[in-house]
Amino acid sequence: MSVPVEASGAAALAAEEDQPWLRLDKRMLLVHPVNEVLKLLPVIAVSWIVGSNSGNHYWGLIAVAALVTYGVLRWFTTTYRIGPVHVQLRRGVFQKKVLSVPRSRIRSVDVEAGVLHRLLGLAVLRIGTGRQSARHEDRFELNALDASLVPDMRAALLAGHRHPAEAATDADSPAAPVAVPAREIGHWSPSWVRYAPFSVTGLIAIGAFVGVIFQYGLADRIAHSPALENGFDSAERAGGLALALLGLVALIVLFVAASVLACVRYLVVYGRMTVTDNGRTLHVSHGLLRTRQTTLDRARLRGTTLKEPLLLRLAGGAALDAIMTGVSAEHRESSLLLPQSPRAETTRVMATVLGDDRQADVPLLAHGPAARRRRYTRALWPAALAAVIAAGFAVAGRQVPWPVWAGVVVLALAGTGLAWDRYRGLGHAVLPGWLITRSGSLDRRRDSVEAAGIIGWTVRQTFFQRRAGVATVIAATPAGTGRYAVHDLPVEQAWALVDAVTPGAGGIWRRTT
Repeated sequence: MSVPVEASGAAALAAEEDQPWLRLDKRMLLVHPVNEVLKLLPVIAVSWIVGSNSGNHYWGLIAVAALVTYGVLRWFTTTYRIGPVHVQLRRGVFQKKVLSVPRSRIRSVDVEAGVLHRLLGLAVLRIGTGRQSARHEDRFELNALDASLVPDMRAALLAGHRHPAEAATDADSPAAPVAVPAREIGHWSPSWVRYAPFSVTGLIAIGAFVGVIFQYGLADRIAHSPALENGFDSAERAGGLALALLGLVALIVLFVAASVLACVRYLVVYGRMTVTDNGRTLHVSHGLLRTRQTTLDRARLRGTTLKEPLLLRLAGGAALDAIMTGVSAEHRESSLLLPQSPRAETTRVMATVLGDDRQADVPLLAHGPAARRRRYTRALWPAALAAVIAAGFAVAGRQVPWPVWAGVVVLALAGTGLAWDRYRGLGHAVLPGWLITRSGSLDRRRDSVEAAGIIGWTVRQTFFQRRAGVATVIAATPAGTGRYAVHDLPVEQAWALVDAVTPGAGGIWRRTT
């Protein structure tokens, strides 16, 4: 199926041109038409409605036949080949398009299989380079292949992630990762589903459902339905207390529905999750109905991100992502190591992945009184502004309703709590070979970045930071988000931090400023 990756130069390119173009598995002739019909169910429904109103019931059949034909044509017009230098995909029913990915640019390989794919013994193979567009049509995706062929193909693609000369050099290096029998370092537990409600997943699903209702004009029918109108009429006759109770019941129903949806999605997406490590790659597999397998090259690992949103943190949970070179952090599931799970388990897996037990419990250095003042100032200015406006109206002789003053108090209390928590979560640490930084409250994250992966530094000061005597130190890296910041560090410590992580860099900056 492929030419060995050791081939190079003109001979490799010549051999690549001789490689045959292969088709996807023939069983996709069953999957493609079904997928097209499912994706365009609203169009088919409209066709049936139009056919019923016009007395011509063939409109629906014509729509289904067109979609099935298109699905079949997709199979006939899609081919691929794996050469020693490039992996190429040629597709397009009406407009031909060729995607070519250098094997040296391959950073991750994802394998996915939906219910229908699993029934037919198929799998979808997706190649990640870190430079791919977020658009679906620009993704390098082989949908689908015989599932029995995918493991060997995945191993071959990942084996070709480096230039042959580099691979040979690394193989002789004593520090090169050595493949060992895969060991399981993380395993999903059904009890973790209790963390699912502490996310916005359920609310997003409800929002999408409401959007569909509005899109198809069902909102007016629901709003003017006899049951809903009778309920509002009864509540209005009963008075304001009944309306308040009705609103409370609606909130409870919304919370329960969002929690149930979040739990269902969590079970379906992350059920049976395992994380294994063979010394060269991390292999993550999860999913009940649609299975997904992601293989991450350890040579591209540059750290981890421990995510602790406020609600999840209050429940004692966290999530873990890998910081990978060439894998964009925008596509979260490409670098996911653990979903919402107990914090103790998350920190254990983090320490195991990084190979450093100190990562889990190293104390972080606080950033001092100036950083604390900035947190309180920025969190309390909305309450201060609201209080000034309300006081201005009161001085002018205008009556200010008590709910306004209550709102000011709530804003002040919420701002105080937010500022306290933001400063409590602010800090950094330097371990040999590592930079650790933490910040945030509503969306707290703790980033552990390998010093060897940092390619540049920026020390930034805004006008207000200069007045406060603090600075933000930003480490640039080609991995993850691309930049990891240490916020509001006392300015006299900024260059020392840079020098501690990248010896010599801080001294250079001190001499040039």
